[in-house]
Amino acid sequence: MGETDVEQVTLALLDAANDKDFEVQAQVRKSMLTLGNEQPDRVLAMCQDYLLKHPKLVVSHRVVILQTIELIVSSRIDAISYPRIKSIISLASDEMTRSKEVVPDWQQAASNILVAVGNKHINDTMEEILSKFQPGILPHFFVVQTLANLSDSNVYGMVPFLNAILGTMLPMLSLTKQDNMKWVFSSALCHFSDSISEYLANLDKAPDPTVRQDTFSSEICAAFDILFNNWLQSRESKLRLTVAEAVGSMCHLMASDKLEEHIPKLIPAILSLYKKTNEHYIISKSLCHVLDASVNMGSRVLETQLDSLLFALHQQVSTSVDYSNPPTVKNHNEVLRCFSLLAKAFPDRLVMFVLQRLENSNERSRLGSLAVLRHLINSSSESSMMESKKLLILASIRQPMADHSNKVKKRVVQVISAMAHHGYLELDGGELLVRFLVQHCALPDTYQKAAADPEEVTNESLRTMCDSTLHLLTTTVGRLADVLWPKLLYYMSPPQYSNATTPLCKSLIVLGNKKKDNKEASFNIDFSQEVNLPSPQALMVKLLVNAAFPFNSRGHGAPSLSLLQILSVNIHRNLEAVWDQEIPPLLTVLEESTAESFDKISWDESLLKFLSKTLVAVDDDKWLCHFATEATTYLSTYNNALEEKSFLYQCIGVTLQHSFNKDFVKKQLQEILLTARHNDALERQGVALAIGLCANSHLEGTLAKLDEFGKSDAFKKSPSIFNLLKDRNDVELEKVKSTLILCYGQVAVHAPPEKILNRIDQDILGCISKHFNTKDLTMKLSLIQSVGLVAKAISACVKKQGYVFSRKQELIALIQDFIKAEPADGLRTSVRHLVMRTCAHLIPLDPALSENETFDLLKVCVSSVFSLPPETHTPEKMTKDEEVLDPKQRKALYKDTLSSLHELLSSVLGKEPTPDALQSVFKHVECGLTSTLDHERERAISATAHLLNHYLDNMTVKNMMSFHNLGALLGRLSPRCSDPQLVVRATAIDCVYLLLYIQLRYEGFALDYKDGAVEGLLPLKSQLENPDHSVLYKTCFELTKVMSKRLPQQQMTTLVFMLFEGLVDSQTNCCRASSVILNTLLKNRGGGLQEMVPEMLEMLHVRLQSITEEQVRVAVGQTVLIMASQHLQTVLNTLANQPLPYDSWTSEMWMALGADPIVAHQIIEIVMEKLAVMAPYVDKKESMIRGGTTKVATNKPLAMTCGLKELLLNGQSQEPALSKFSQLFSCLLVRLASSVGVSAPKDNATKRSAAIHVAGVAADALRILLARAQLDEVLKRLDEEKAWDAIKEQNAHITGVTLLARAMAKHAGPRLPAIVECLCPSLNNIYECQRITVTAFFSELLNHHVATELMFIDVLMNNMMERIADPCCTVRMLAVRGLGNIAVGSPEKVNKYAKELLAAMSSGMEEKDDPGKLIILEAMSGLSKVLLYLDKKNVHLLVVYIFMKIKPFLESDNDDIRCASIHLMGKLSKFGSGEPIFKDQIHNVLVSLLLHLVDPNAHVVKACKYAMRVCAPMVGSEQITAMFQNHLHEDKSLHYGEFINDLTKYLIQDFPGMLNFYHISVLQFFKSNWSEVRAGAAMFIGFLLGNLPEEHYAHLNMGTITQGLVMLLQDPDPVVRVKAAEAMGRFH
Repeated sequence: MGETDVEQVTLALLDAANDKDFEVQAQVRKSMLTLGNEQPDRVLAMCQDYLLKHPKLVVSHRVVILQTIELIVSSRIDAISYPRIKSIISLASDEMTRSKEVVPDWQQAASNILVAVGNKHINDTMEEILSKFQPGILPHFFVVQTLANLSDSNVYGMVPFLNAILGTMLPMLSLTKQDNMKWVFSSALCHFSDSISEYLANLDKAPDPTVRQDTFSSEICAAFDILFNNWLQSRESKLRLTVAEAVGSMCHLMASDKLEEHIPKLIPAILSLYKKTNEHYIISKSLCHVLDASVNMGSRVLETQLDSLLFALHQQVSTSVDYSNPPTVKNHNEVLRCFSLLAKAFPDRLVMFVLQRLENSNERSRLGSLAVLRHLINSSSESSMMESKKLLILASIRQPMADHSNKVKKRVVQVISAMAHHGYLELDGGELLVRFLVQHCALPDTYQKAAADPEEVTNESLRTMCDSTLHLLTTTVGRLADVLWPKLLYYMSPPQYSNATTPLCKSLIVLGNKKKDNKEASFNIDFSQEVNLPSPQALMVKLLVNAAFPFNSRGHGAPSLSLLQILSVNIHRNLEAVWDQEIPPLLTVLEESTAESFDKISWDESLLKFLSKTLVAVDDDKWLCHFATEATTYLSTYNNALEEKSFLYQCIGVTLQHSFNKDFVKKQLQEILLTARHNDALERQGVALAIGLCANSHLEGTLAKLDEFGKSDAFKKSPSIFNLLKDRNDVELEKVKSTLILCYGQVAVHAPPEKILNRIDQDILGCISKHFNTKDLTMKLSLIQSVGLVAKAISACVKKQGYVFSRKQELIALIQDFIKAEPADGLRTSVRHLVMRTCAHLIPLDPALSENETFDLLKVCVSSVFSLPPETHTPEKMTKDEEVLDPKQRKALYKDTLSSLHELLSSVLGKEPTPDALQSVFKHVECGLTSTLDHERERAISATAHLLNHYLDNMTVKNMMSFHNLGALLGRLSPRCSDPQLVVRATAIDCVYLLLYIQLRYEGFALDYKDGAVEGLLPLKSQLENPDHSVLYKTCFELTKVMSKRLPQQQMTTLVFMLFEGLVDSQTNCCRASSVILNTLLKNRGGGLQEMVPEMLEMLHVRLQSITEEQVRVAVGQTVLIMASQHLQTVLNTLANQPLPYDSWTSEMWMALGADPIVAHQIIEIVMEKLAVMAPYVDKKESMIRGGTTKVATNKPLAMTCGLKELLLNGQSQEPALSKFSQLFSCLLVRLASSVGVSAPKDNATKRSAAIHVAGVAADALRILLARAQLDEVLKRLDEEKAWDAIKEQNAHITGVTLLARAMAKHAGPRLPAIVECLCPSLNNIYECQRITVTAFFSELLNHHVATELMFIDVLMNNMMERIADPCCTVRMLAVRGLGNIAVGSPEKVNKYAKELLAAMSSGMEEKDDPGKLIILEAMSGLSKVLLYLDKKNVHLLVVYIFMKIKPFLESDNDDIRCASIHLMGKLSKFGSGEPIFKDQIHNVLVSLLLHLVDPNAHVVKACKYAMRVCAPMVGSEQITAMFQNHLHEDKSLHYGEFINDLTKYLIQDFPGMLNFYHISVLQFFKSNWSEVRAGAAMFIGFLLGNLPEEHYAHLNMGTITQGLVMLLQDPDPVVRVKAAEAMGRFH
C-alpha cells in the first residue's frame, strides 16, 4: 500500500476527528490508534504536521488529535523512534504553552502527552519542561501542572530532579500574584511532598537509597513559609484548600524544630478554614497530617493547642454524615483518626473532654461525642489506656441514655455494644445499660410520620437494633451470662416491657438452655434471694397470658411457652415432667398456625386444660392460693388489654375451682367483684366467666357471694362508693348490675346439672327478672344473654328430668320488646342476635307458644333481620357515646345475627315438622326471595335452605300423604337457580334438592334412599359458578327434567302459574330461568294441561311484547313458533319485509324458524333461488355536483341474506344446511363477493342508510354455515388468522378469500369438487368483483394437493389459463399466482404444464400494465416455486435469459421485488451447476448478495442467505462453499463483521485475479440508497484491505478506494461514518 494512501486516509481521519457524533468520534480515534500502533512514527508525524498546518483549528479538534497522540505514545512508547520522541516532546511543549491564557482541555491534553513520554524518557522530557521553567520567570500554568503529574506517575524518576526544581521554584513563589498560579504551585508542592515521602518510605526499591529527608527540608521549609504566611489567607476557597492540603503533606518533610516552631500558628490557621468552606475533608486530612507529624516527633507545644483542637474536631465529628456523599464519610473517618492520634499523646484530657461533652443536651453534640467514645472503646491500641476509665465512662453514659432523641439512642446502643465486648456490663452500674436495651426492645410502633428526614430513626428500626444487640450479647459475650441470668426475668413482669417479651424470652431460653446443659448451679433460681425478681407464680401468670395471645407483641406466644418449659423446675419442683409432656404439642399447634388461621376458642380451651393439669400436678393448696392471689393482683396491669384480662379472669376461675379453701374462694370472689371495671363489656364477660367457673365446685358459696354483692353498697347511689359525678351514678350502677346479671347466667351454665334446676326460679331468675324494666343497652344485652344461658342450662337438664318453665312466655315477650326497639337503619348492637338465640333456646321448653305468639315472634324477628342494610353499610351514630364497629366486627355481628335467625326458625318448626308448619314459617321468609335487594334474597334463600334441611332431618311420615305445597314452593324457589348472586343460585339448587327428597319421603321412600335423578342436581352446583347464560340454561333444563320426573300431576297447574309470575321477577336472570323451566316443563308434561293452552298462549303473546330480557324473548318466541309453524310463507314474507337491520324480536323469529328441519329446508331453497336471479346491487350517483357512483345493495337479496344468517344460527338447521352445503357455500361466497364495498340501502321512512354491514351479513352467514357443517378446524384456522375481518373489507378481501380457500383445502377437501363445480359459472360473470373472488379462491386451491387427489386440477388450470387474458389486472395477477401455486400443491404436474407455465411467468415478468408491480412479483415468486420441480431439459436454454431478466430487480426499491428476485436466483442455481457461464453470473452478483446481507428488510436478508447457500457449490471455492453453508441459515443471526472478515481472506486466497472486479463492484455500493448497505460496503473494503498481502495491492485501485472512504466519512448517516473510519483503520 502506498504511503500516500495511508497518509490520505490518516488525513481524512484527522479531518473527521471532531465529528458531531460521539460514536463516529470514538471510532475515528480508535482507527487512528490502530494505524498509530502499526506505524507509530508515520501517524504521529502526520498528527504533528496536521496540527502545524492548521494553527487555527478549533480547540475541541486539537484536543482529540492530542489525545490520540497520547494514546499512541502510551501504548507504543518502545516502538517510537528517538527523533520522533524528541519532536513529540517539542510539539506537546509547544501546544501546552502556545497560549499564555489557560485553556484547560487543550493544554491538559498536551500535558498528558508529556507525562506519557516522561514515564519512559524522563530526562528528555524534563530537559524540555525545564527549558520553560527558568529562574526568575513565572512558568506557564501547565508546566507546573505537568511537573506535579510527573511526580505522581514516575516517583523514582522525578524525585532526583525535585531538589533542583524546588530550588528554582522557591523564588517564583514570591513573584506569583495570580490565584491560579498559586493554586498550581501549591498543588505541585503537595504532589512533590507526597512523592518524596513515598520515595523515602520505599528506599529499598529506589534507584538512589542515599536520599534523605533533610535533602529537601530547607527548600520545603522555605516554601512552607510562603504558603502558610501568605497564600493560606487567600480569599479564593479552592486555593485555600489546596494550600492547606500542601501544608499538611509538607509537614512530614520539615525539620522538627521548624515544625515545632510553626505548630502554635499552623493548627489555629487550619482550624479556621473549617468556617470558610464546606469542603471539610481536605482540611481534616491536612490536620491529620499535621497531628501525625507532631505526635511522631513528640511535640511539646501541641498540648497548648489541645483545647481549640478538641473543640473544632468535636464540631466536625458532630456534623451529620451523608453516606450517599463519600466526602462527608471520608471527613468523618479522618476526624476520628485525629482523635486517635490525640489519644496517644493526651489520653486523660481527651476522655475527660468527651465525657464532659456528653453532658451537653444538644443532639448533634451528643451524637459526635458518642461516636468518638465508641471509637476510643473499640480501638485496640487504646484499650489499656481506657481500662482505668471504665467506671467514669459508665457513670457518664447515663445522661445520653436519658435523651429523648432516637438518633442519640441509636448511637448509645452502639456504644453499649462496644462496652459489652470490653467488660463494662459486669461492673457496678452495668445493669442500667441492660435496662436501657430492654426498654428500647419494648418500643411501640411509630404511628406519626414526621417530615422526611434522611437520618430519621424510627421506633421500629431502633427496636430492631436493640433486639439484635441483646441477642448478640447473649450469644457471643460469654461472660455476660451471669449478668443476664436470671436478672432479665425482672423485665418479664412490668407492663411497660411487654413489647420486649419476645427478645427477652429468646435470650433467656438461650441462657437457660446453656446453663441447664452445663449443669450450672446458677440455673436454679432462689427467688427469696433475688429481691427484684417476680415470684414463680407471677412469672407463670405473665407467661400463660402471653401464650393465650401468641401473635401479639411481635409473636410472644411460642417464646413464652418455651421459656415456661425451661423454667419448670424453678416454677415448682413437680412441673418438669408434666410440662415436658404438655408444652411441645402446644408449640406444634402454634408452628402450624398463622394469625389468620388461628382458632382462638380451641386454643384458650387447651391452655385452660394445661393450667388445670398444672394445678393438679402441683398438688399444693398454699401454692395454688398464692397463684390465684398473684393472678388477681395482676388484673389491674391489663386494664389496657381487656382480652388478656378476660383470659386471666378465666384462669382465676379455673384456679378457684381447684381450691379447697372456701374462705379464700369467697375472699377472691369479693376481690374480683369489687375491683372489676364494670364499664368495659369484655371485663364484665371475664368476671362472669370467672364466677361461673368457680361455681362448678362452689355453687352454694358463689350464689351466696352474688346475693351478698347484690345487696351491698355497690348498688346504692352513693358517691362515697364510686366517687363519681351525680349524673354518672345511674350509668355506673347499670354496668355493675349488668355484671351481676351475666354472673347469674354463667353460674347457671357451669353449675352441676343435678344441683341447678331447683335454684333457677328463685336464686337466679328471681335476681335477674327485677332488672327487665330498663332502657340501658348494656343491661339489655346482659339480660338477654343470661336468659339464654338459663334456657341452655335448663335444656341440658331436662334431657334427664322433666321441667315446666312457667316464666317462658313472659321472658319471650320481654326480650321481644328489646328487638322491636332496635333501629332498622343498621346493625349496631348484638341485641337481635342474642334475642333470637335466646328465643330459640326457650321455644322447645314447655309450655308451647300459641300460633299467634309464634306468628308475632317470627314476623318481628324476620323483618328485623331481612330489612337490615348490607353488611358493608356503616350506620350513622345515634349518640355521641356510641361505638362504631370496624368492618371485621360488623361482619362477625352480621354472621351471628343470621345464624341466630336460622336457629330460631328451626326451633319454631319443631322436632316433628309438618307441611302446614313449614308453610306457616316459609310465608315469613317468602317475600325476601323476590326482593330487588341482593342481600335480602341471600338472607331469605339461606333461611329457606336451613328450614328445609331441618325439615328433612326431623320429619316423620305417619301415613302415605302428598306434600301439598310442593308445587308452590318449587315455583318460587326454582327460578332462583339463575339468580345474579352465586350464593343464591347454589342455595336454590340445595332447596329444590331438599324439597324433592321431602316429597320422596312422603311417597314412602326410606330415609337412606338415594334417587338417581335427584342426586343429579348436586353436580349442577359447580356449573352454576359460571354465570354464562348457556350454562345457566342447561342447568335449568337439567333441573326441570328432574322436577318434571318427580312432580305429581295435581301440582302442575300451581307450578306453571307460579312460573308465569317468575317471568316478571325483579331479577332478569330469574326471568330467564322461569322461561326455560316453563318451556321444558311444557314439552315434558304439557299434555295434561290441554284446557289451559289458550290462556297460556295469550299470556305468552303479551309477555313477548313486554319482556326486555333477550333470552326470555327467545324462549317465549320458541313457544310462539310452535303455534305458527303451519303458516310458513306468511311468516317468511312478513319477516322479509321488516325494516333493516332486523330488531331482536324479528331476528329471534327468523332463528326460531330453523327449529323444524323441513321448514328450514324449504326456506334455504327459496333464499338461494332469489339470490341467484336478483341483482345484488345498483350503481347510484353520489351527487349531481361531484359525479361518481356508489354501489348500493338491493333490498330483497339483503333481507334474504340477513334472514338466512339468523336461520342458520339455530342448531336445528344443521341437517337442511348440510344437504345443500355446496350450493349454499357457493351462493354465499358469490353473495359476499358482490357485497364487499357495497353500501346499505336507505330506509324509506328515515331516508338514511340502514346501519348494517352488507358484506358482514354474508360473511357471518358463511361462517355460521361452516359451523353448521362442523368444519371446526376450518373455523379455528380462520379465527386464528382473523380472516373474517379481512374478507369483509375491500382492501383485504382477497387475503380473506385466500385464507378461506386454504382452510377449506386443508380441512374440508372432500367438499371442494362440488363447490368448484358450482363456482365455475361465476368466472364468466359480468360482475368483476365475483370474478376476482372466485379466481382468488381457485388460485389458493392450486396451492394444495387436494386438487390432484380429487381430480379437479385440470378444471382449475384451464380456468387460470383463461384468466391470464382477463381485462381486470387483479384477476390476471391472481391467475399468475394460481399457476405458480401448482408447484406447491401438485409438484408432479409441473412438467405436464411446463410450456404454459414458463410462458405465463415470462409474460408476467414483462407485464407493462402493472402499476404496483404485483404481477411481476407474482411471476417471479411463482417461477421460484415452479423451478423446483421442472426438468432441466425444460429450462436449460432459458437459464441465462431468466438470470438476465431478474438481475435489474436486485437493486429495486421495492422490498418484495428485491426479495423475490434474490430468491428466484437461488432457485435457478440447480439448472446452472457445471455451467461456466452460470458461475460467471454468480460472481457478477456475489458482491450485491453479500452487501444485501445487511439489507434493512429482514426478508431480503433471509433471501440472500438462502440464495448464497444454494449457489455456494458453483462459486468455485471449497472454503467459501463450506462457509456459506455453515453460517448462512435463515433462522440464525449472523455476525456480519466476522463473516466478511473471514470471507475476504478466502476471496484473496482463491480468486486473486478477481480482486479488481470485486473491489470495483463494492465501490459502486458506496452510493447505495440504503445506509446499511453503504456501511456494509465500507466494512467489506476495510476487511479486504486488512487481510490483503502486499503483493496483491497492485490489483486494487487504492486511489479510488481512498476517495470513496473519504466520501463515506462525510456521509449523513453516523453508522456509515463509523464503518468508514473503521475501514480506514485497516490501511496499514
